[in-house]
Amino acid sequence: MPRCISFFASSILSIIFIIFITVSIYSVHPLLSQQPPPTNSNSSWMTGASIPTARSEIAGAALDGKIYVVGGFDNSGRSSDSVEVYDVIADNWTTGESLPEPLDHTAAASFGGKLYVVGGGYLNRAGLSDKLFIYDPSTKSWTEGANLPSARGALTANFVNGILYVAGGVDSTVTLTSTLAYDPATNMWTEKAPMPTAREHLTSAVADGKLYVLGGRSEGMSANVNSNEVYDPNTDSWILLEPMPSHRGGLASSAINETIYVFGGEEPSGTFDNNESYDITTNKWDQGLAMPTARHGLVAVAYDDKIYVIGGGPNPGGSRSSANEIFLPH
Repeated sequence: MPRCISFFASSILSIIFIIFITVSIYSVHPLLSQQPPPTNSNSSWMTGASIPTARSEIAGAALDGKIYVVGGFDNSGRSSDSVEVYDVIADNWTTGESLPEPLDHTAAASFGGKLYVVGGGYLNRAGLSDKLFIYDPSTKSWTEGANLPSARGALTANFVNGILYVAGGVDSTVTLTSTLAYDPATNMWTEKAPMPTAREHLTSAVADGKLYVLGGRSEGMSANVNSNEVYDPNTDSWILLEPMPSHRGGLASSAINETIYVFGGEEPSGTFDNNESYDITTNKWDQGLAMPTARHGLVAVAYDDKIYVIGGGPNPGGSRSSANEIFLPH
């Protein structure tokens, strides 16, 4: 056989041998051959201007192109009356009108050009708040709405179709299942069907006219839950949905279209950088691109197809940060 033909045949045999070995390895180690691309592979994180006051256990909401971050624990570790306002276009912060009283573990939501801040004061259970404070940016002033039926902190609140719904939290003795509804038109609270799972340090998001309530804990960080329950205001009823992949309390969430994104949280051994997304149309969860900074007691506010994940503590308990990390789902 001529030398060139022999060399060519030898090369072909070598290539076939390499292919055989490669296929064999992937057959023996299926994990090597089944590495899927990460969920939301086109997603990314960017960094916004840091919040001026490092805080955790805060509340926040979007209002008129700005994000209001209220209350929480400040650098002294005490409850804060601070209100700082982030302009998402200019990427800068200004100082807003202070809360009427210092609050941590409060909840905030916006509707009709106003900001509603409800409950809180979890730092001292004997001093939990039953207040509803309403901020009008046109007059730069706070007023009080009707008090909650009872004081509570570490709750969650969101508007659905013009009604403010408050779910869960703790009062002076127990973790709550209660659901309350506030009508700004009548300035009245009404009791609604209770949640299936009692929890505090929980989060909620609104999608398709319903309130999705996620995570939280029953009694302390070691009792985190992965509950995913949805409230339908039209039927005044709750439905249990596919649980979160992870058990987390002290977390935050926000919805864009039909997907709910859930960020952060804490347990006794550390904080979470988890970013898990829930598709309300399929009742399924996906693992998203992890947060750059793991933290708890944070807020997540959606605006213009981005989610602004602000503040929170990098360590379990009373830590705090000035982080402002922006998640771009696509």
